[in-house]
Amino acid sequence: MFISNYSSGNLVVVIALLFAGALYICFSSRLISDPISGLRHNGSTLRTIKFPVDELEAALDSAAIGNNKTVIITMVNKAYVEEVEGGRTMLDLFLESFWEGEGTVPLLDHLMVVAADQTAYDRCRFRRLHCYKLETEGVDLQGEKVYMSNDFIEMMWRRTRLLLDVLRRGYHLIFTDTDVMWLRSPFSRLSNNRTLDMQISVDSGIGGHLINTGFYYVRSNNRTIALFQKWYDMRLNSTGMKEQDVLIKLLDSGFFNQLGLTVGFLNTTHFSGFCQDSTDMGAVTTVHANCCRHISAKVFDLTFVLRDWKRYKASHVNTKWSSHAKCWGSWNDTHYSPKI
Repeated sequence: MFISNYSSGNLVVVIALLFAGALYICFSSRLISDPISGLRHNGSTLRTIKFPVDELEAALDSAAIGNNKTVIITMVNKAYVEEVEGGRTMLDLFLESFWEGEGTVPLLDHLMVVAADQTAYDRCRFRRLHCYKLETEGVDLQGEKVYMSNDFIEMMWRRTRLLLDVLRRGYHLIFTDTDVMWLRSPFSRLSNNRTLDMQISVDSGIGGHLINTGFYYVRSNNRTIALFQKWYDMRLNSTGMKEQDVLIKLLDSGFFNQLGLTVGFLNTTHFSGFCQDSTDMGAVTTVHANCCRHISAKVFDLTFVLRDWKRYKASHVNTKWSSHAKCWGSWNDTHYSPKI
């Protein structure tokens, strides 16, 4: 009887151990076969094992579109994140366009905001965006830089140098000014032809290609890196010229052809701007507040752009855009005081 009871007890223990082992194997197998199951509420966890080299690489890595390594980049400073007349900021309008656009909300996950000062960086972090603080090396870039002022030109060159660094790291990029409203995803309008190294917006489709560096797509390769390096180096002999004018000079000189670099020009029907409005709201992808001198005028007129767009979405009736009266008048606004 003692032996029988002892054996029964051992049998119970053995069965319990076998059951526990089976449960362990079951749950262990589940974790191995479904490693994403525990990460659904923290999609960034998988990226933390990559140990980015520096802050720029970390921001690019977190914003990149899958394995494609394409990043949408914009640049802001204090003047772009603080309210102007009407209580709006340029950054507010820019982000609102993604929320109001067709197929644009998911693209916010791939937007990297470059902040030129601490105020802009703090506002970016508050918005929970992918943020990178530009190293300005003692240059004050936080106030409003009115078109063609010395500070404006300096900011544009700092931007060009940063984008050169991005291309060197192997990332393709869409650069967009913050005064560009994203009404539809541009990817369906950008050419899938991989032989095109660069696709860039224009102010007007009349009388040649008046390129505008407020919106462009660049693939990272040896040709585009060489272009951006040459472009940035030319600042030393281009006093008083903004980077856009220098790029036009390179294009006209045949330097693109020397590199074997191919460029596509984005028509204003799809990539519109205040210089030349798209006449087709059913096709327009972006609207840029180009041909405008200062921030308050841009915010005022872009607010009407978003109002016009919302009306179009509700009715699907193609109409004319509201007049860009503030922007037209900004060139004669001699009493305008830039935001500090």
